Amino acid sequence: MNALHSTIVLYAELCLEVRMVILSVYRLQSRGLSNSNHPISHPDMDGTNQPAEVNQQSPAGQQAMGGDVEESNSSGNSQNPGERKAQMPPLKPPSMWTSMAMKELKSKLRLEKDRVVTVKRGNILTVHVPTVPEGKQVCWEFATDSYDIAFGISFDWNPVTSQAITVHISESSDDEEEENQLEGLINPGDVEKGSKSLANSNIGEILPVYRLDSHMAVQGGSHEYPGEGTYLLKFNNSYSLWRNKTLYYRVYYSA
Repeated sequence: MNALHSTIVLYAELCLEVRMVILSVYRLQSRGLSNSNHPISHPDMDGTNQPAEVNQQSPAGQQAMGGDVEESNSSGNSQNPGERKAQMPPLKPPSMWTSMAMKELKSKLRLEKDRVVTVKRGNILTVHVPTVPEGKQVCWEFATDSYDIAFGISFDWNPVTSQAITVHISESSDDEEEENQLEGLINPGDVEKGSKSLANSNIGEILPVYRLDSHMAVQGGSHEYPGEGTYLLKFNNSYSLWRNKTLYYRVYYSA
């Protein structure tokens, strides 16, 4: 019985060794086929490979043959006035503060006309505030009931045509389309939208739109005139899918 057991063990070990040899041969053959089907040039000692050097030399040769044509094309693209964005003076950040006198502000604004508005879900309320000669800076205060709202400020450098403060309400999709036009994403050759994009290219950002805890504290601030133009104060409720926001706000000038 012991001899039979030893024979079985030797046979099993032999089969295992044969299997390992077969696997090794199969792997070597597979590597050989892979290298023959997909030749890859090995890198030189300096870390570069020859095909890369050939590719680098080829464009140089083409440029030597037609360099004047390529150089003139690249120069023309960089100097295309339609692709250059209008250079605007830098805008300083606003001065901002908070106050806990929410009840006092809300009670006062309820007595004034058009100082309490509802910004519906998905909508953006923009207050257009033109600069006036009597003032040197624009100031604002606002608060909301129960829920916060997003707020941001831009400045339109176009000349002021009216000193009236106006309010514009838009849906988020309309506002996004307007921002795309301001960023020059619309083809200037578009007959319907290209002219509007070029006309509104003089708008700069003072404060990016972000959510403020206007339901917990009065949000206030001021900004010194950078020049003649119109402030665009945006109260953004586009992120809210279900809730309308009651907004209390006032805008005034300071010398």
